[in-house]
Amino acid sequence: MPAEPTGDPFVATPRTFLSRLPLPERTYLASALRTETVGGVLLLVAAVTALIWANTPISDSYETVGDFHLGPSSLGLDLSIRHWAADGLLAIFFFVAGIELKRELVAGELRDPRAAALPVIAALCGMAMPALVYVLVNAAGGGSMDGWAVPTATDIAFALAVLAVLGTSLPSALRAFLLTLAVVDDLFAILIIAIFFTSDIDVLALLGAFAGLAVFWFLLRKGVRGWYVYVPLALVIWALMYNSGVHATVAGVAMGLMLRCARHEGEEQSPGEHIEHLVRPLSAGVAVPLFALFSAGVSIGGGVLGDVFTRPETLGVVLGLVVGKALGIFGGTWLAARFTRATLNEDLAWPDILAVATLAGIGFTVSLLIGELAFTDDPGLTDEVKAAVLTGSVIAAVLASVLLRLRVRRYRALSEAEEQDADMNLIPDVYEQDDPEYHLRMAAIYEGKAAEHRRLAEHAAAARDDGAGPA
Repeated sequence: MPAEPTGDPFVATPRTFLSRLPLPERTYLASALRTETVGGVLLLVAAVTALIWANTPISDSYETVGDFHLGPSSLGLDLSIRHWAADGLLAIFFFVAGIELKRELVAGELRDPRAAALPVIAALCGMAMPALVYVLVNAAGGGSMDGWAVPTATDIAFALAVLAVLGTSLPSALRAFLLTLAVVDDLFAILIIAIFFTSDIDVLALLGAFAGLAVFWFLLRKGVRGWYVYVPLALVIWALMYNSGVHATVAGVAMGLMLRCARHEGEEQSPGEHIEHLVRPLSAGVAVPLFALFSAGVSIGGGVLGDVFTRPETLGVVLGLVVGKALGIFGGTWLAARFTRATLNEDLAWPDILAVATLAGIGFTVSLLIGELAFTDDPGLTDEVKAAVLTGSVIAAVLASVLLRLRVRRYRALSEAEEQDADMNLIPDVYEQDDPEYHLRMAAIYEGKAAEHRRLAEHAAAARDDGAGPA
């Protein structure tokens, strides 16, 4: 995937939108998305398991297990399994999201304001438009406005699982764009949760959480190491944040943002990258699937699926995810590119942006969480909103699949070009076009092949002259 010449093959050109990623960024992205893809498959399995469990004769056991309480009541932590999954396990997910955001800001796509403007604007439009669609539908239908934030989130793991199932070799630039959208989504989702879904505040507990975060930051700056220091401290911060009335996942993203993600000289990984590498499998492979297992199990009998398309709250969620996300991201990207004079990578086309925008309509994990928070006083509506999230996510996945399949041959060709390593030095050839040593290595390889073919030609000619070869 060619980019404008820069003199340095490891530096991407910010004026070209969706240009080739710098090699370190591409390597990091491949590792991160590989874990998220596996986690996304587990997420799909967990969601399907929850739906089957909640719609079989043993559905009562699903509610029994989910409502089972455990934890020290003296610390205000006597919570149900479902509650532990939403407030506890998702704190791990948001911890990783905080590290991702910090890394993007200091070493990734968001470090250059000019380069960051376009994906950030696209992400913000991709959150604002679904909320607007929800508000318009419910204003017209007389529904509740409480669920306006439900369709604003993108589930990167679910989206990557769809790509894995399709076998679509999406170019790394498009995958990075999707990841950046999801990272910005996560940031604003946690702000929405903290601002709009916080009711009664326990000031002492909140001050205690802030004090714990200050200690966490101080220890990091002093270079103190050891999981046995940070894990207990993180649990104390989480517990205080939970008891303060602010959603406990805020503690996770706050601690993630405090980690150093810029590499010092001689470091192969920054501390943030190292911790993310250790924690991401726990987040993608355990925390998020378990949350899905205890949140996605909604009964789809009794006309629930029919109500999804007739009740304004649920219809607003479906249209927000399917229509709002696609229009918001695509429209925001097009407008940002137009006003910043950014040019689209010549190897891609605007229909590719539409396909990714449609794929971003898969808003599973955080949408389910916000749905629970928005309608906590109405369990019946909560289940219907969950059904709407599932329905909208599936529709978005199907539509994105169709759009992506139309360009699958092009994606495969671009992906193969990105992966080609003819000189076998573990660096893709596209990153070495300005390196004289690369061309000398390739010349030696081709000269060796030419010499071998000359030897074979001489051998074949000699064999034919001796009458041993074909006439």
